[in-house]
Amino acid sequence: MRTAYSLMLFGAVGLLCGEPRAQQTIQKYCLGCHNDKLKSGGLVLDMAHQTAENLEKAVRRMRARHMPPVGLPRPDEATYDGVVTALEAKLDQGKPNPGRVDTFRRLNRTEYQNAIRDLLALDVDVSALLPPDDVSHGFDNITVGNLSPMLLERYLAAARKISRLAVGIAPKSPGGDLVTLPADLTQETHFAGLPLGTRGGTAFQQNFPVDAEYEIQIRLARDRNEHVEGLYGQHQIELLIDGERVKLFTVERPPAGKDHHRVDEFLKMRVPLKAGPHRVAATFLRKPAVLLETERQPYEAHFNMDRHPRVQPAVYSVSVNGPFRPTGVSDTPSRRRLLVCQEETDECRKKILSQLVQRAYRRSIQSSDLEAPIRFYREGGLEQALTSILVSPEFLFRIERDPQNVVPGEAYKISETELASRLSFFLWNSIPDDSLLDLAIAGKLRANLDTQVKRMLADPRARTLTTNFGGQWLYLRNLTTSNPDMRAYPGFDDNLRQAFRTETELFLDHVFQADRSVLELLNADYTYVNERLAKHYGIPHVYGSHFRRVTAPNRGGLLRHGSILTVTSYATRTSPVVRGKWIMENLLGAAPPPPPPNIPVLTEKRSTAGSNLTMRERISEHRRNPACSGCHNLIDPVGFALENYDGVGRWRTTEDSRPIDASGGLPDGSTFRGVAGLQQAILARPELFVHAFAEKLLTYGLGRGIEYYDQPAVRGIVRKAKQDNYRFSSFILGIVHSTPFQMRRPQT
Repeated sequence: MRTAYSLMLFGAVGLLCGEPRAQQTIQKYCLGCHNDKLKSGGLVLDMAHQTAENLEKAVRRMRARHMPPVGLPRPDEATYDGVVTALEAKLDQGKPNPGRVDTFRRLNRTEYQNAIRDLLALDVDVSALLPPDDVSHGFDNITVGNLSPMLLERYLAAARKISRLAVGIAPKSPGGDLVTLPADLTQETHFAGLPLGTRGGTAFQQNFPVDAEYEIQIRLARDRNEHVEGLYGQHQIELLIDGERVKLFTVERPPAGKDHHRVDEFLKMRVPLKAGPHRVAATFLRKPAVLLETERQPYEAHFNMDRHPRVQPAVYSVSVNGPFRPTGVSDTPSRRRLLVCQEETDECRKKILSQLVQRAYRRSIQSSDLEAPIRFYREGGLEQALTSILVSPEFLFRIERDPQNVVPGEAYKISETELASRLSFFLWNSIPDDSLLDLAIAGKLRANLDTQVKRMLADPRARTLTTNFGGQWLYLRNLTTSNPDMRAYPGFDDNLRQAFRTETELFLDHVFQADRSVLELLNADYTYVNERLAKHYGIPHVYGSHFRRVTAPNRGGLLRHGSILTVTSYATRTSPVVRGKWIMENLLGAAPPPPPPNIPVLTEKRSTAGSNLTMRERISEHRRNPACSGCHNLIDPVGFALENYDGVGRWRTTEDSRPIDASGGLPDGSTFRGVAGLQQAILARPELFVHAFAEKLLTYGLGRGIEYYDQPAVRGIVRKAKQDNYRFSSFILGIVHSTPFQMRRPQT
């Protein structure tokens, strides 16, 4: 169905009558393939099909110089720019279409966890309570309209557990929580966040429901023979609560022939603790450096008994069980937030619930909103009332209803409270705070929008733009499941995996929070490393577990980060195809089409001469297949520029003793060599990167995919950002003021 936006632009006469140069260029260079007969790429550009949707596709391909393909006659750069500018100007004159997000959008797992934190002053990890969300258009806040019976049961169980914890009600029987450390975590050095003079171990936040005794038990890592690894001589393990030592254990290797099963059975104790959040830590006191005798330089990784054995014992898990002998409930942050009064009267109940329900429902409330929670409060206490609120559709769903007097087909401005929710879930992944919600209820949010945006960006909760938006946009979440082959990359461990992610997050934090130009994401000459990561990169004179900023031109910018180089590789080798596709899709906004079915797998065979084929040679053979060549001619030259980095981001100059050929090119026909050449080629036409960045950020902010009718808004955001040197805040403000963010199309 064509929208009014498409219909107004339908037909070449209506669209290009004042732009004969654009029409002539399309006729000369495009219609040979994109006509009603061939329909190449599913795109038709003859006069009868020059709709807004088709022309937006053409603009995108011409902007990226994908069309016409390299090798066919192409316009010069001035003609390209002139036609793109003319088409964009005409398309931008169309009637704005804000699109439509679902009326009911469920809080995803991240939003739910943050909403509980801000509503109840309670930090809980809901990953064990709720399943992960599906990803669409690159983000997990898109396909969240459904609530199956099974998922509803999970939300109900989560609400019950959270309510008991917030109010301070002991479970009917003692329970337990278990924190298990990754199997490939090396624990030979100090970990950030643990006391100096220690090594390995873990620290985590634990919520204790009531004042009582709690049993904390430490288990040690074992090899496949169930022997405690690295246990030579005596070692001391420190148990700490809120940074204070509560016990120092001593473990030692059992005599020959004795059972290892009993080595760590005594590493437990009962500790009396007040209700509320406490930081639990278990770590080893550090002994003088221990080195294994080896003919080669030892690996940094120590977690595998065959390839890189542990030199010293390591913590496997820490469990917290209880409560035992409860004595009551102390003052906790969540109880302080909830119990604004403590009388057993309806007046007090109403005071507690009025404040709570308004925050949870994210709007002004009526007396009818309080009837059910007050009834639950009278009959089952505050815990039951809180549970009823947490499973209410008004809390679990972000609801945007069409006004009763809306004109069919006419876009309308969303209400101020709906705008407050859009803003808070965009910048914080959470519910509006009192300041934002009060302004919205008073009808003053739009008049103070810029002030509120700047305030919210300065709040620590805005770091979710790094961890959630950045984590999904750049595929940082995939690091968790990245497991490079130990034979190909024997020095890789979880320490390096965590360091990769921390490096990129600190880098994004700096650019976002310091409000730098987003072009710095590509052209920075600095990065953030600790000793482990610096050794991996070959950066000298960096010591200790803490991260610090270092000037390192050969490691500056996203294209050189180990995180991205690892998640765009396979377990045993690099992948120029995956890396090229990632760059085109996430940095250039020019995603290649999906591969056709039944494409043959890339060969891993040796050449007839008996020597290993280089990656470029293997892909060259793959590209000979006509079904593969079209896309690979676009993708592969981009990915080849990163071939100097192996599958875990280490610099290399040879592959199987043969020199690396890192020459590459972009779809516009430009050529270059190596990552520096690729970076320069992208920055030579920065409009591609900033447009792609704006699209990704708008997708994340709206919670829906970007459509062709959103492109005028995207271009408007980019134009305004350009006036401010592409500073990060200019993109945020541009999105918040944009038609898709401020308005909504009614249900047809």
